[in-house]
Amino acid sequence: MTPDSPPLILTLRLDEHSFAFFDAQRRRYFPPDRNFIPAHLTLFHALPGEHRPAIQRDIERTIAGREPFPLAVTGLRPLGRGVAYTLQSPELAHLRRALALTWNDWLKPQDRQNHQPHVTVQNKVDPVQARALLEDLSERFQPFQAEAIGLDLWWYRGGPWEMAGRFGFTA
Repeated sequence: MTPDSPPLILTLRLDEHSFAFFDAQRRRYFPPDRNFIPAHLTLFHALPGEHRPAIQRDIERTIAGREPFPLAVTGLRPLGRGVAYTLQSPELAHLRRALALTWNDWLKPQDRQNHQPHVTVQNKVDPVQARALLEDLSERFQPFQAEAIGLDLWWYRGGPWEMAGRFGFTA
């Protein structure tokens, strides 16, 4: 990676209603001085920016003809110093696995781990505060459905992310 090529982050784009819900939760519970980015579901944390053209081609090829698909929002999980909503989807698992195999040689250890889809709504707080929020949100939680509508590719430059590409799912 060169200074001219910061890493790329790949996230799943959610339907407008689900994104609005998660983003409102994030704005409410994430420390404001550390909340630089909107709510998101990360698929890959650090793809090599110098390979952006190949990464974009791989994404386009992998999602060609893919329709939006459902995601089950199944619960909440502790992050130690935060809280996240958990999501499940066989289609998401298949999509991520296909991309991981394509990019195997480029993946950092964090992106080689078993993927556990989640949307973080609180992080970087005292563990006592995080446990209290987890308990509060869990008491009121009702499972619901979200929809995956595409992928977003972002430059990571140490602060707010910068859009590098948008890829929609279409029939």
